[in-house]
Amino acid sequence: MGMTLAELKSAVSAMGMPSFTGGQIADWLYRRGVASIDEMTNLSKANRARLSEIYEVGMMPPTSCQRSTDGTVKYLFPTSNGREVETVYIPDGDRATLCVSSQVGCKMHCEFCQTGRQGFEGNLTAGDILNQVYALPERDTLTNIVYMGQGEPMDNLDAVLRSTQLLTASYGWAWSPRRITVSSVGIREKLRRFLDESECHVAISLHTPLADQRASLMPAERAMPIADVVDLLRQYDFTHQRRLSFEYIVFGGVNDTREHVRALLRLLQGLECRINLIRFHQIPGSDLHGASEERMVWLRDQLTARGLFTTIRASRGEDIYAACGLLSTAARIGEERSGNAPEKSTEED
Repeated sequence: MGMTLAELKSAVSAMGMPSFTGGQIADWLYRRGVASIDEMTNLSKANRARLSEIYEVGMMPPTSCQRSTDGTVKYLFPTSNGREVETVYIPDGDRATLCVSSQVGCKMHCEFCQTGRQGFEGNLTAGDILNQVYALPERDTLTNIVYMGQGEPMDNLDAVLRSTQLLTASYGWAWSPRRITVSSVGIREKLRRFLDESECHVAISLHTPLADQRASLMPAERAMPIADVVDLLRQYDFTHQRRLSFEYIVFGGVNDTREHVRALLRLLQGLECRINLIRFHQIPGSDLHGASEERMVWLRDQLTARGLFTTIRASRGEDIYAACGLLSTAARIGEERSGNAPEKSTEED
């Protein structure tokens, strides 16, 4: 899992098998979702045995989950480097969205994010990312995928691009790129590359339009100012099928004032986009708290009345480990207490 059709054909050719065998394997992997090479029954028994000596499908089922009364399920999936990441399944009427992770931990250290407090422990491979879809019990119900779980997708761009390529390739899952949204705090040059090489939707983590305040909440602002990110986004066309959105976690009394409304309008003026307001889920050790429902509605109405299309994202999974990073942190604490925690990765890993 995670290999392209060309790589599969090259691999089987190197083993003396006809190249069309690579296409057969791609079909079994990405369309039929088999768990083992032995299930690829249109390959000869001898070839299946030879392949199994070197390769495996790479499917790793979740190790645990938390289920909410609203139907949301947060899974922990193992990774190829011996760690675990969170994946959230969110059913909503005839839609079912999967929020996938791209890294173990994160380098961005956002003040409001439990994942950032874990530190960075390694990039996921494309196979690790795709396994969150492949091994999901509800896989066949999915309508949308968002790269908004643990990690900064643009900080692991090669693997993210490869995974979206396989999700949208005709020989892969054959999804429309319009069913996939990839988020970023705004790593400018990598974001440019993503915009050039992918047709998936883009979501920018904004959270405040005030540079000094954003830097205190999101240290990435110091190296990657949101004003520069918006200047880059203005170079691309979001008036047709590709959608641009800004994610805005609302902290009560922090980023929900008239000053913020005015600054948002100045920052995003003339840009075809939407703002998604998200109520903050409390995390341990943080003084930040979520805004009231009334304040969320006020902020939405203020922005919408001034021509900036704004929605309030419904809170889901509040009766489980809702905030990003909480379930994996709990799992790590359990490992440390039992003496089974993996060694921490270096950045070079």
